[in-house]
Amino acid sequence: MISDSGLTRDGLAPTGAGRCLVIACGALAHEIVALKRLNGWDHIDLQCLPAIWHNHPERIVPGVRAAVDRARDRYATIFVAYADCGTGGQLRAACDELGVRMIPGPHCYSFFEGTERFAAHADEITAFYLTDFLTRQFDAFVWKPLGLDRHPQLLDMYFGHYETLVYLSQTEAPELVEAARAIATRMGLAFEHRPTGYGELATELARI
Repeated sequence: MISDSGLTRDGLAPTGAGRCLVIACGALAHEIVALKRLNGWDHIDLQCLPAIWHNHPERIVPGVRAAVDRARDRYATIFVAYADCGTGGQLRAACDELGVRMIPGPHCYSFFEGTERFAAHADEITAFYLTDFLTRQFDAFVWKPLGLDRHPQLLDMYFGHYETLVYLSQTEAPELVEAARAIATRMGLAFEHRPTGYGELATELARI
């Protein structure tokens, strides 16, 4: 049985010539589904790995390897929608070995803003970045895992060297801008909003 996502009940897509599987971080699921809809990319199926692996980057490479191995015989093209994401170059090496493409860049902030433009901000070592996903999931992915819901006095220890919160927005959503601004206030940081759209995520997916 095929679900609305295009996957079978066991999580795999049916064999089909010309189909593409995107193996993505769960933090990008909303954006990739939106791009599929917007562009009519019906030939693309999506398999997401847990977004929480951003907090455990050692799990990303084994997870991607397993997903590629399971899907290789079912797809004409497999694309990995991750940047390096804290793997220290290991994900790039694994993708090269497996013969699959991935998005270049240090992490998803870079490909939303564009690798060259992000590099131009390389001196922003005092900037804390949010995307749409992280704005929605800030408490679940940042505040609670760091124990700040229980020990707010630890805020300075974790974020004392930051000066600005930079919100890189993928969509026009005033409620997310206000949510990001409220997070900046909670963290005691100045606030900057940079609308980026989908950036190189869109252009890389368009190529496949």
